[in-house]
Amino acid sequence: MKKVVEIEYLDLKENIECEELINKVVSKCFEIENLQNSNLYMSITLTTPKNIRDLNKKYRNIDKETDVLSFPIFEKEEIPNLKNLEHEEVLGDIVISVDRVKEQAVEYGHSFERELSYMIVHGFYHLMGEDHIEESDKKQMREKEEKVLESLNILRN
Repeated sequence: MKKVVEIEYLDLKENIECEELINKVVSKCFEIENLQNSNLYMSITLTTPKNIRDLNKKYRNIDKETDVLSFPIFEKEEIPNLKNLEHEEVLGDIVISVDRVKEQAVEYGHSFERELSYMIVHGFYHLMGEDHIEESDKKQMREKEEKVLESLNILRN
C-alpha cells in the first residue's frame, strides 16, 4: 500500500495504536477525495500542548494552545492539478496536541479514537483548502468530515 502519511512525534513517545488509526483515517480521506492514486502524502506530528502553543504563536501570532494546526502547501484551486504528479509531493502538515485530544474526548463525551480521528479529518480538509470562517463553508466542511468518519464507522457516542 502506498504511503499517504508520514507520522512524527515531538516530545511524545511513539504509539502504534495511534499510528494505525492515523493511517486508516488518512487513507479513507484520500479515497473519498480521489487522491489514493496520486503521489501526494501528508505529514502529521503528534505533540504536547506547549509545543503546539509555541507553533501557534510563531506561525499564527496567537499565543495560546489549540488542538490542531494545519499548514497547507497548496491553494484549493491547485489541488485538482496535483492528482497526476510524477513525483511525491507533500499536501501539507498537521500538528495535533494529544493531551488536548484526550481532554476534548472527555469534554464531548466520546472516545479518544473519535476525537483523534476528527482532528485528522479536520486538518486534512484544511490542507484541501476548506475553512469554517463563513457559516456556509463551515456546513460544507462539517458534511465532508462526517462523511469520512461515518464511512469508517467512527460515530459520535
